[in-house]
Amino acid sequence: MESNKMEVFGNLTKYDTVVAIEEKILPGSLVFDSLNPYPGYYHETPMNVKPIYLYLVLEKQYPLEEVLRATQNIEHEYQWNFDAGKGYMRIGSEFLNVIRVRHLPDLDLVEKIQEAYLQQGIRFLMNKKLRGRLEAEVKVVKFMMLEKLGEGVYVDTNEPGFGYIEIPKYLHYEAFVKVSMDVKYNWDGHEYDAASGSFYKDGKLYEVVRILSNKINGGYLTEIRNLYLEKIR
Repeated sequence: MESNKMEVFGNLTKYDTVVAIEEKILPGSLVFDSLNPYPGYYHETPMNVKPIYLYLVLEKQYPLEEVLRATQNIEHEYQWNFDAGKGYMRIGSEFLNVIRVRHLPDLDLVEKIQEAYLQQGIRFLMNKKLRGRLEAEVKVVKFMMLEKLGEGVYVDTNEPGFGYIEIPKYLHYEAFVKVSMDVKYNWDGHEYDAASGSFYKDGKLYEVVRILSNKINGGYLTEIRNLYLEKIR
């Protein structure tokens, strides 16, 4: 029997409001805290608390395998439980390479994680200040383990609050926002947050929408997907 589970290489593009934090970080480094990582979702998140969702700004762009290797070495050596993804942020004219970090038990671990990355040869941008509430375009790439729940709908097996629905074509930002708003205007189910993404599997790129909700199941995702298919021209 063919398994419905699969590992994919995916990316997610979202727009985030961030602010630089100045305490409990490597002195002189630039670390952003996300003020509202899931802007379309107003209930408690599946984690039941405001998530710690950080961007550690890097000195330069590192190959994905270097970031993955460093992260795996850190997890193995220190037995820390956190999620890291390689990505970039665009803030106005600033282009910043970052490691996105989630699921930290508290902020006290941030500086220790930065020091551990330094030991692995990953260096951070130093002595740069960006102040105030900033609007950022963020793209993160990572591997995901998905389970197919139905035609064109998937759930992240490691984080079951995250679902993915296939759409037939890539939507640039303005089109994605318009279609997503049209879908929400016609949706009377439980609220959710949506973000644009894609994943690569078996030589093919699939365009998807990431759905965050604590009501994720095959029927729920299928209903949302059907609305997207109806609204995409």
